[in-house]
Amino acid sequence: MTHNEKQQRLRRSLENINSLPAMPATAQKLLALPLDTDAGEAQLIRLIGQDPQISARIVGLANSPMMGLARKVNLVNEAAMLLGMSKVKSVAIGIASMSNFVKLLPGQSFNPQDLWLHSMTIAIAMGNIAKNMPVAQRPDEDTIFLSGLLHDIGFMALHHVDSAASNDLHLEIQQQAERPIQEIEMEMLGITHCQIGALLGQSWHLPPEILAVLAHHHPSGMDQVAGTNTLARLVVLAEKLLADFSIVEHTGGVITEQEWQALGIDPGKADDIQLSVNEVAVQTSQLG
Repeated sequence: MTHNEKQQRLRRSLENINSLPAMPATAQKLLALPLDTDAGEAQLIRLIGQDPQISARIVGLANSPMMGLARKVNLVNEAAMLLGMSKVKSVAIGIASMSNFVKLLPGQSFNPQDLWLHSMTIAIAMGNIAKNMPVAQRPDEDTIFLSGLLHDIGFMALHHVDSAASNDLHLEIQQQAERPIQEIEMEMLGITHCQIGALLGQSWHLPPEILAVLAHHHPSGMDQVAGTNTLARLVVLAEKLLADFSIVEHTGGVITEQEWQALGIDPGKADDIQLSVNEVAVQTSQLG
């Protein structure tokens, strides 16, 4: 099979909704669950409690230094009371959405667990950056976390559909340190992980603001949306501040004053933000 034929086969597989992984049932239920009633909140706790992996990750996250809780918690309902129901719901959706992917067997150059750690760290770092934005311009904290957790899910979908192509891609990325990742992806696959993530997000009927992050969280993607998506901008900054943390994406580079100002952040705070994000990386490494 020629290189072009492999690309065409992969593209057909990715565009076929039946070949893409389905959103886990727990994530579907959580996404549709309203939290404006006591019954809805009780159902949230029940759903999370039925999944030991989600429960353990939420309790572990609640007890991590990043969350800044005043006391240690042992149960999901305690975490929900201290973190807030909407935050716990957002975290649970993200964890449930990725739960099947982290069970995938690692390859020679790609490990789903590494991407999980990367995604968790970027999500928390985005929240730290956003605290420096004007309140009126800042997205809500729960949406920030969910978009950060899912931003690179295209890598997971690729590994699910074609693990050999996934491993070849990540090996090539590691070997071409100075080359933009999108160029490598288009040359090898004929599609980027951003586009793959967007295809998956569409099949899962994710909210438009999350779809925009999946599709446009790299600078070239930002150009396509005229740099107007605040969540995507936050991902770009977090990945520049934590260049190649846990996985290699070549996302480093100088952050311009314009990038800070576009989010309403004083560029003079850049050094302090970098320090806080570095601390996040240390803490999530321990969590992982």
